[in-house]
Amino acid sequence: MSSTKGQVIKCKAAVAWEAGKPLVIEEVEVAPPQANEVRVKILFTALCHTDVYFWEAKGQTPLFPRIFGHEAGGVVESVGEGVTDLKEGDHVLPVFTGECGECRHCKSEESNMCDLLRINTDRGVMISDGNTRFSKNGQPIYHFVGTSTFSEYTVVHVGCLAKINPCAPLDTVCVLSCGISTGLGATLNVAKPTKGSSVAIFGLGAVGLAAAEGARIAGASRIIGIDLNSNRFEEAKKFGVNEFVNPKEYDKPVQQVIAEMTNGGVDRSVECTGSIQAMISAFECVHDGWGVAVLVGVPNKDDSFKTHPMQFLNEKTLKGTFFGNYRTRSDIPNVVEQYLNKELELEKFITHSVSFSEINKAFDYMLNGESIRCVIRMEHD
Repeated sequence: MSSTKGQVIKCKAAVAWEAGKPLVIEEVEVAPPQANEVRVKILFTALCHTDVYFWEAKGQTPLFPRIFGHEAGGVVESVGEGVTDLKEGDHVLPVFTGECGECRHCKSEESNMCDLLRINTDRGVMISDGNTRFSKNGQPIYHFVGTSTFSEYTVVHVGCLAKINPCAPLDTVCVLSCGISTGLGATLNVAKPTKGSSVAIFGLGAVGLAAAEGARIAGASRIIGIDLNSNRFEEAKKFGVNEFVNPKEYDKPVQQVIAEMTNGGVDRSVECTGSIQAMISAFECVHDGWGVAVLVGVPNKDDSFKTHPMQFLNEKTLKGTFFGNYRTRSDIPNVVEQYLNKELELEKFITHSVSFSEINKAFDYMLNGESIRCVIRMEHD
């Protein structure tokens, strides 16, 4: 039994005291897990664009001080009352969305959007009692999407933890907690391209590259990357992208360019930018009769999707996805197995690595467009 079970743990955490200001490594207190909660010792975490977006407090009401982070790998330190499927020492990936197993969504075979544990970026406390498990000298520090992995220890609802094979290297599979799984699943679970088909990927950031990786795994013969930054094209070749289009280089809509390249349109498209125009282009560039477009990016709240109804009447299909349609507890362990079986290549997503004390360097890498994923190594004493 853990010597710290039931006790408050003092550990290091990277605290965001103000929006957009560098994180500060502080000694914080982490309370024991309550009912249906698990305290996790984080060993590796990674920086995702979502962390940066909310750290900058764009389009939201700031909730600070806060501990960000939601891509990570660690081991269970202790469990709260009612937790039966995890025990001390289990290897886990915390995930920003959960699977309670009891709600209508969890019982449906068609959804992964849990009613209880769906992502909530405004909530900075645990759902069981409305309190935070983090504090410093009595001052509460807020959670982020129920994970807060920029801390040596964190407390997570059991439904937001994927128990994984202990043979999997946590410094690599930690990136499966968010964007990589989202893009991968958007292609494999939703677009479902067949061997030899054509796939257009809109946006070649981390999520788009993961979508391309999914197309590669599925055996697509033409994987067309669309991005406004031509500097991304060379890197994208590692993920199976074999043709490229920069919309800025044409005087016609990019959907028309792609239709002309592919004799009427691609079989599948996956949009990973959040740009409403890219979403429209992704839908309109698929072939009539069988084309399927999948939207992944999150648009601005005031955006409207506008296309002519004939696009639908011509038997094109438009779909959306959340976290690649993966369920945290049921599906993510299988994605880890795909990696262990060498079906999925994860190392190429990890472009940088820093120690926990250098966590602000990870932000610099992302803000400067230098990294796909930067893994942060925790420095437990």
